[in-house]
Amino acid sequence: MNPGTDLPVLVIGAGPIGLAAAAHLTGRGLPALVLEAGPAAGASVREWGHVRLFSTWAELVDPAAEKLLAPTGWTRPDPTAYPTGADWAERYLQPLADALGDTVRYGARVTGVARAGRDRVVDSGREDQPFTVHVEHADGREERITAAAVIDASGTWNTPGPLGADGLPALGEKAHAGRISYRVPDLADPAVRARHAGRRTAVVGSGASAFTALAALADLAETEPGTHAVWILRRGIGGSTFGGGTADQLPARGALGLAARAAVEGGHATALTGFRTTAVERHGDKLALVGDDGHRADDLDEIIVLTGLRPDLSFLTELRLGLDERLQAPAGLAPLIDPNQHSCGTVYPHGVGELSHPEQGVHLVGMKSYGRAPTFLAMTGYEQVRSIAAHLAGDHDAARRVELTLPETGVCGGAGLFDQPDTQESGGCCAAPVAAPVPAAVPVVIGLTAPTGQAPAAGGCC
Repeated sequence: MNPGTDLPVLVIGAGPIGLAAAAHLTGRGLPALVLEAGPAAGASVREWGHVRLFSTWAELVDPAAEKLLAPTGWTRPDPTAYPTGADWAERYLQPLADALGDTVRYGARVTGVARAGRDRVVDSGREDQPFTVHVEHADGREERITAAAVIDASGTWNTPGPLGADGLPALGEKAHAGRISYRVPDLADPAVRARHAGRRTAVVGSGASAFTALAALADLAETEPGTHAVWILRRGIGGSTFGGGTADQLPARGALGLAARAAVEGGHATALTGFRTTAVERHGDKLALVGDDGHRADDLDEIIVLTGLRPDLSFLTELRLGLDERLQAPAGLAPLIDPNQHSCGTVYPHGVGELSHPEQGVHLVGMKSYGRAPTFLAMTGYEQVRSIAAHLAGDHDAARRVELTLPETGVCGGAGLFDQPDTQESGGCCAAPVAAPVPAAVPVVIGLTAPTGQAPAAGGCC
């Protein structure tokens, strides 16, 4: 960023990482402008406000943001407590946005980012041009904003992964959208509760969101007889399936996996492993999932798909981004977070070096920087934007410095936020693969309904 420019650094998204970016930029005397598509700070966080985070308040407040909040009379919550998403939005994100004042604009959706007067093909004079950001406002008004640099912290919440195991929607997924959800259910909502109480729900996914859904449905089953979950796993059950448990240095994250295991062991959920969904069918008033090997999960009332999230890159097509071909994460970061390669330990703290692109001055941060990879932590995002703000301010020593130590997962395979890839070797049994060993006392069904001409497999392994 050229010293002395009066153009702002434009930040996309007023979530935790976007607001932290603005706080760091402001702290370094750089003009910032945050554009948020929603009506309030943390709009996406509020959509999962009923879910409790597995990080404590101590790990959810950015240091630069706390400095900005201090003069406003803000009181920091108990650092050892675990907030819900709603707590995080109301007690931290909105006060931070208020402290930033006119720096934050709501109802402003970014629809495109480019170099002024240059599409992605043109080389001549490219690096000398500022960025032009195309914006649509909630009232229908269009605007073009010129910026010195762009920090995209728009996240991945609004682009959940589909049900189909090939990364595309399963056949019938769109047709039955009214009975398919892509969020952890809020069972305190009477309408949501009615969809699942006394009914049979498929939960597709193997990460912390799936754990949370399984635990919630198990609690509901205690008061609503007939409530049952069918847990659809694309891989088998092994030692890391339920996360790090008591070995996880984020205890609440470990507890999620233990709660999911308790749901299965308690008979409130049945695990269906090695199941790769290709279609959703309706039979009478029931739904069925069809696997790629012909196995079926029948007699379903609802389906909850928690197969991860992915970045929306549609408004960045005129920029020259260097993205990994698998993860859709910055090429410099991808090797550090690739779940196909990394199964233990932590992601090394990283900053501007790993988050740079061929198009200088553009940075994808937060969940969006991870592309399709899981296990992102807020602390990681705060370190990212600290480094980027230092770089934009010309403080390259600070930009290179690492100021973060991440907690271990305590388990090979990690305790991901969302669905993990198929890193375990699959073995064959009853024509549907299951990884060995299966933890004791965990009932596993290989196929709820076998292909035509075969008897259904039930209990244990075969």
